[in-house]
Amino acid sequence: MSSNNLLEKVKQLREITGVGFKDCKNAIDENDGNIEKSIDYLRKKGIAKANKRMERVAAEGLICIGEENNKFSMIEINSETDFVGKNNEFIEFGVELSKIVLTKSGLMKDVLNSEMKNKKTVNNSLIDLIAKIGEKITLRRVSYFGNDKIYNFSYVHSSIQTNVGKLGVLLSIETNKPKDDIMSFGKQLAMHIAASAPLSLDKKDLDSNILKKEEEIITEELKNTGKDSNIISKIAIGKLNKFINDNTLLNQEWIMEPKKKVKDIIKEIAGNDKIIIKEFKRFKVGEGV
Repeated sequence: MSSNNLLEKVKQLREITGVGFKDCKNAIDENDGNIEKSIDYLRKKGIAKANKRMERVAAEGLICIGEENNKFSMIEINSETDFVGKNNEFIEFGVELSKIVLTKSGLMKDVLNSEMKNKKTVNNSLIDLIAKIGEKITLRRVSYFGNDKIYNFSYVHSSIQTNVGKLGVLLSIETNKPKDDIMSFGKQLAMHIAASAPLSLDKKDLDSNILKKEEEIITEELKNTGKDSNIISKIAIGKLNKFINDNTLLNQEWIMEPKKKVKDIIKEIAGNDKIIIKEFKRFKVGEGV
């Protein structure tokens, strides 16, 4: 193979894979100039690197929201560094993924096996991106709101472009009011959820393990006060109720008017009509990693 032909093939391979000159030249040499075999060679090499990278922690990244009519999707895609989170190729990958989630109703298995614009599956494209960028990248979680009988809202905090940022919220509201009449409230409530980070909609929805753990912490804390057991019991109940109110959406203080609770604002806006908060999801990059 002439040097010009070799350089041309290396150039083609780099354009296709995004891999560096040296690795591409080695791949071409190892596969007698065959581009397809060289791609497979690099893929296998990339997969090996990717597996080593999976031991690292990916707690940076982005939240991307997809939107089509009344359907919304939200994904968290993680990287190891914030620098990669600002990479255009990483952002484009996340945006395309959020659109794919819309078509797969939020089922992770179906999303990973879906074909992307590059004609490869999401899973294989993810492996390619890991090999190219050189960091662990994970699709951590997805959410999908698609009920046409309710109104859905979204909000992205600290957005770097439309529907892309570090914190995202999806919200579903059931009402017999026209959407225009609750549009402002829906957006405000989504912003409230972003800022106040409720764990659940109401007390009955709170994870019993979380409540049990909080109760144990409160009890242990009060044991050291030397107070009578009856007084400790009353204080513990008060503290636990405060924890519940602070962490359940309907019982939180309304961020726009702290003297009122969210459920009070809902009653005011509803009037003689019906407004029911059906569901919400709040994704913050790296939370719990």
